[in-house]
Amino acid sequence: MAAGEYVSVSSQADTEHAELAKERHELATIPAAELDELTHIYVSRGVDQATARAVAEQMTAFNALETHARDELHITDLTAARPIVAAFTSAITFTAGALLPLLLAAVLPVSMIVIGEAAGTILFLGLLGAVGATTGGAQPWKPVMRVVFWGALAMAITAGIGRLVGTSI
Repeated sequence: MAAGEYVSVSSQADTEHAELAKERHELATIPAAELDELTHIYVSRGVDQATARAVAEQMTAFNALETHARDELHITDLTAARPIVAAFTSAITFTAGALLPLLLAAVLPVSMIVIGEAAGTILFLGLLGAVGATTGGAQPWKPVMRVVFWGALAMAITAGIGRLVGTSI
């Protein structure tokens, strides 16, 4: 999972770097058009034309590439792709998420493994949904229901495919 996350987020980072290189080139070769574009962005956000132009000129003079990255491309220090961080986060969360099912498999009697794993995993998903929602400042009911529903559906589909092909999954 971590490797897949790294590859995916690296692709996003590559796209961001390409967009920034293109923007850097446009700022160097067609600065008037880029100033017009920035002005239009501010006008579309509700700023009157004269003020938008003044802001665009000031922001361009201050740091044209950073301004276009933020206001045109929506790339900031907070939103920029970070492949290594994404990979480590994925590895840690998937490892943590596997702990309860692994623990259940170790302690449940063989006759209870299937139902115990399913029930325990759904309960753990609900708990993680509540923790995530609360940590993010949201009310937990909707996130808990969402994660439980989609988790249970994914488990049911996986079990159904296993039954269709005659293999326990």
